Amino acid sequence: MTKTQIKELIKSAVNSHKLCGVSLKFDNRNSCVIPLSFGEKLFLSAAEQDFLLDGFSIRRFRDATKAVLAGDMYQRIIESEGLLDNLKTPDVDVTDWNSVFTSLSKMKKNVIVECEDEDPNKAGFAIGKILKVCKNKVYIKHFDADGVWENEPVEIPYSEITSVTFGSRYVETFSKYV
Repeated sequence: MTKTQIKELIKSAVNSHKLCGVSLKFDNRNSCVIPLSFGEKLFLSAAEQDFLLDGFSIRRFRDATKAVLAGDMYQRIIESEGLLDNLKTPDVDVTDWNSVFTSLSKMKKNVIVECEDEDPNKAGFAIGKILKVCKNKVYIKHFDADGVWENEPVEIPYSEITSVTFGSRYVETFSKYV
């Protein structure tokens, strides 16, 4: 499947609120998403797992290796279960990472920023609040797995970011206790 075909399928899913399976370069499982908006390089989607929505993610088109529309039965189930009834597209500008973080910063939402890489030593993960949005990087006030805020913010160049997650049960629940 070409990048153009992937992009066109995701764009058509945005207009029709269709569930998609998207395979990603750094993830060996198929992610189920409902694409909500897109830019030239990024797309925003609601994450779906086992007929439940679990927050939102923003991904790069270039990391998608395959995309397929969900089968009719699966689509009918998510519609019958009411998953699409209250689904609202967050006001996040997906033009580029700078606009994404500027939008999310205004929402005052904690986020997960991932820098996935085939080499696990180069991969990165930060969860926390957006402190500063710059032209080519973002600063995140990160908390660790014990819920302890790190003293120094994490500086993350946009060129290394592969995904941003917000509004997920993990982010929202953990954030209540830090």
